[in-house]
Amino acid sequence: MTPSPGSADLAPADRERPDALRAACRGLPPLSARLEPWMRDLLADPAACTALLEEYGSPLNVHDFAPLARNAAELTAVADADGVDLRIFVARKANKTLGMVTAVHQAGLGLDVGSHRELEQVLELGVPADDVVVTAAMKPRPLLRLALDSGAMLVLDNLDEAAAVDTELADAPTGHATPGTQRPVALRLAPTPSDLVGPTRFGESAPTWQHWAEARDAAHDGLRIEGIHFHLHGYDPYARARAVGEALELVDALRAMGHRPHFLDIGGGLPMSYLDDAAQWGAFWEAHAHQAETPSESLTWRGEPLRQVYPYHQEMIRGPWLRTLLDAEALAGTRVAEALRERGLELRCEPGRSMLDGCGMTLARVLQRTSTSDGIPLIGLEMNRTQCRSTSDDFLVDPVLVSAGGTPSAPVDGFLVGAYCIEAELIQRRRLRFPRGVAVGDVIALPNTAGYLMHILESASHQIPLASNVVRDEDGFRRDCIDAVSPLRRWDPAQAG
Repeated sequence: MTPSPGSADLAPADRERPDALRAACRGLPPLSARLEPWMRDLLADPAACTALLEEYGSPLNVHDFAPLARNAAELTAVADADGVDLRIFVARKANKTLGMVTAVHQAGLGLDVGSHRELEQVLELGVPADDVVVTAAMKPRPLLRLALDSGAMLVLDNLDEAAAVDTELADAPTGHATPGTQRPVALRLAPTPSDLVGPTRFGESAPTWQHWAEARDAAHDGLRIEGIHFHLHGYDPYARARAVGEALELVDALRAMGHRPHFLDIGGGLPMSYLDDAAQWGAFWEAHAHQAETPSESLTWRGEPLRQVYPYHQEMIRGPWLRTLLDAEALAGTRVAEALRERGLELRCEPGRSMLDGCGMTLARVLQRTSTSDGIPLIGLEMNRTQCRSTSDDFLVDPVLVSAGGTPSAPVDGFLVGAYCIEAELIQRRRLRFPRGVAVGDVIALPNTAGYLMHILESASHQIPLASNVVRDEDGFRRDCIDAVSPLRRWDPAQAG
């Protein structure tokens, strides 16, 4: 199969030969992570890995954001080929480092923010308000106030939120805005549920928004409706096309009322693939379906099945996925791309995970080797399970073991466990094989964790500090500013340039 971006940077012989980096640890059965060249370079240097943990602590999130621009270019190339204007806003919530914000801004992309603090941060870092969209699921009044004052694009989720915005406009202190200024907003559409499009908690129906818009004066209202937004769960491009069709009908209705929406935002959820090998993915699920029930032999922790996981291998990712969406039918007999061009609409999206593909990994120190009272081998790491976890049951990518030169155990098949005082404190719920054993002080690397896996559920329970974050630049790895002692100063709209 065609290698994913990143593995394409390696010579064919390097892709085909057995990988020495993977030889010391593999899953049962294996799920071999795609590794960027920068990851390979670091993992091939045990002294560098150990030194990073000594300096910054364990676990440590290491980043190199160079792949981000490449991932975005894959999407824009597809859109350009079809004459579609595409604007990408990278999901801020996917990774908390300020290094990500800088990389996104330098790549000429926008940012999608989900909280008051996220909005304040990106403005303070110099990101223009025109490059920010506020999609937070809950928008307290301070967030609404900051969005309105700054001029960032505010996505209205529901009628209560729209009413709260009107209240903020009415209560705005003198001098916060020029009289008659219209603030940009987008309306979040909840597409009609069907056999293709599932129900959603986000947005209002098209008739609800039409009724709301009819009561407003497009020319003199305090809000300017600039776009339609929707947020769907899942990765089906044809479900998106169905939602695009309904959104286009809402655009047409709003324009007939005198409003001038100029973009359609399909939200996030653009797929990526952590694995190059489709056969491994199939073999894993075959083994999962027929695994032994005995705890000493099962491939998952005590034989518990995995019920909800990210599709770690997908054939259709980023560019091909967008190509499929643009080619799909939006309205009767009209492709999505054609319908957008006819209306002069800009297409927007808010990917997170797929933009951060190849941008980071998590390192952790081995502290102990032990076993449960019924004999299940355990490898204890200086981290906790929230530090590599999203909303899925497990992170289904094989770790890489980097030997630090200590005395290894005998070869062992076991599970990675973490620091919380919980019986099922599993870093991963899969059994792993260490054919050369494992030593105290060795480094376990969890590849490709920059998108959501590092930060979305991270906890400081037991008062254990959160993981440090470092970002690679021309001089090596440096601590990310999010870990600095002094906070950013508060953003002041009066000082905005």
